Amino acid sequence: MGRVTFPFGPQHPVLPEAIQLQLTCEDERVVEVLPVIGYMHRGIEKAAEKTPFVNNVFLCERICGICSFIHALCYCELMENLMKTKAPPRAQHLRVFWSELSRIHSHLLWLGLLADSFGFESLFMQCWRAREIILDTMEMTTGQRVIQSSCIIGGVRRDINGEMTGQVRRMLNKFKKEYDAIYGVFAKDYTVKQRTAGKGILGKEDAWKLGALGPTLRASGWASDARMLNYCAYGELGFEPVVENGCDSFARMMVRAREIHQSLDLAFKALDNLPATELAVRINGFPRGEGMIRVEQPRGELFEYVKGNGTVYLERLKVRTPTFANIPTLLAMLPGCELADVPVIVMSIDPCIACTER
Repeated sequence: MGRVTFPFGPQHPVLPEAIQLQLTCEDERVVEVLPVIGYMHRGIEKAAEKTPFVNNVFLCERICGICSFIHALCYCELMENLMKTKAPPRAQHLRVFWSELSRIHSHLLWLGLLADSFGFESLFMQCWRAREIILDTMEMTTGQRVIQSSCIIGGVRRDINGEMTGQVRRMLNKFKKEYDAIYGVFAKDYTVKQRTAGKGILGKEDAWKLGALGPTLRASGWASDARMLNYCAYGELGFEPVVENGCDSFARMMVRAREIHQSLDLAFKALDNLPATELAVRINGFPRGEGMIRVEQPRGELFEYVKGNGTVYLERLKVRTPTFANIPTLLAMLPGCELADVPVIVMSIDPCIACTER
C-alpha cells in the first residue's frame, strides 16, 4: 500500500495544548513521525531580562499553570544559591508540602485526560473530582488555586499552623479515600490495560539514549529523580523514586498513579515535621555570577540557568523543561503503532507545550 502523510494536531480533541505531529502512515500503521512545535511561544526568557530579579518569581510561575509553584521554587532556590543565602527550615518543609500537592494535582489532571483519550468518561470525571480536593487545599493554605504566589526568594510568604493544620489533614485523608478507589481502576481495569499495555514501547536503553526524563524515564526501569539531590527538605523526609519496568504506556501511567500515593505521604511528613522557625530571611544585594539548578517537576527534571551582573536585572535566564526532552522519545514510541493508538501514546508522556515553548 502507498504511504500517506497527514498532521495530528496542533488542534485535536485529545491534545490539551497545541503541538503537531506529521505522521506518515502505511496500512493504518505509523512508519515515520516529525514533531512540530512553535505555536505557543511567549518570550518569557527575554522578558526575565527586562524584569527586576525579585519580580521574576511571578514571571516564572506563569511558565506553566499546572506546576506553577515548582517553577517558582526552582527559580527561588537558584537565586538563593547564587546570593549565598538559605531559606529557613520551616520554609523548606512548606515548599515540599506545596510541591507535592502540585505533583498530585498535575498527575490527577493527566490521569483524567488519559482516561478521556480512550473514551473512559466516567473515570475522567472521577479523577477531576478528586483533584478538586487538592485544589481546595491549595486555596485554603495559599489563597490561590492554580498560581499560588507563596514562594519568594529567601523563604515562603504563607504559613500553615493552628486550626488550619487539622483541617488540611482532614481534607487530605478524604482525598486518600477517594483516590484509593480510582487507583484500583487504573491498576486493574481490563479496558485501561487493553488501551495502554504494550502500546508505545520505549526500551530501557532507548530511554537513556534519547534523554527521557521523569515518569517517562522511570517507567523504562531507571531510578532517576531530581528529588534524590535532596533540595528543600527531601533529604530529611526520606525519598525513593517510583520505578516500573514495563516500558510501555501502562507503565508510564502506573508510575504517575503510584507517585500520587508517594506525594501524599511526603505531604503528610512535611506537615507533621514543620520546624518552629521563621518563614523567610531577608536578602541583600544583587545577584552576580552564574548558577544552575535541577528540581523535579511532575513531568520530569526542570533545569534553570541564570547569569547575574550585579544589577537588579539578570543578564540571562535559561529554562529547560522536561517535555522538551521527552518529545524525541515519541520518535521511538510511535513508529509501528496503529493509528488509533497515537492519541494514547502521545498523552503517555504528559506533554506540556506552554512549558516547552515559554
